[in-house]
Amino acid sequence: MPGGLGGAASPHPIFLLMTSNVEDRLTRAEAACARRGARLTDVRRTVLELILEAREPIGAYALLDQLKTRSGQGKPPTIYRALDFLLAQGLIHRVERLNAFIGCHEEADHPHPVQFLICGTCGAVTEFEDEAISRAVESVAAKNGFAVKRSIVEVEGACSACAKRG
Repeated sequence: MPGGLGGAASPHPIFLLMTSNVEDRLTRAEAACARRGARLTDVRRTVLELILEAREPIGAYALLDQLKTRSGQGKPPTIYRALDFLLAQGLIHRVERLNAFIGCHEEADHPHPVQFLICGTCGAVTEFEDEAISRAVESVAAKNGFAVKRSIVEVEGACSACAKRG
């Protein structure tokens, strides 16, 4: 697994977009939904598969185009309903800055704060979990009497490859 935020080994895991083992991830997603009494329908499964196969965050209309190509069907409400379901199940995340979606690195084993590093040059997105960041957000919220519903931290900058190119 890659190193932490400073590039060296770190207790804070970094998760790159993973496109390998899509079929295994879909199987785990179906099982996670079943444990919660939810159903990963064919359309939902196909939308999740398209997201997991993407090499970068993918927008709703790009998903719609791919769904039409793959199955010959699909309208915007179909995509948005599927995305809402996948988000609610914790199977995907929305990268707010890009208005796009990526698969969760954990297949929704537990709810967790969402933290991303976003390269403004090449568009690479890395999901990571850092408890110190989560605690800092929770602390500031508590000091202000704010009840956190969900937390998304998006850090824009340059990935190591783009930073090296200058």
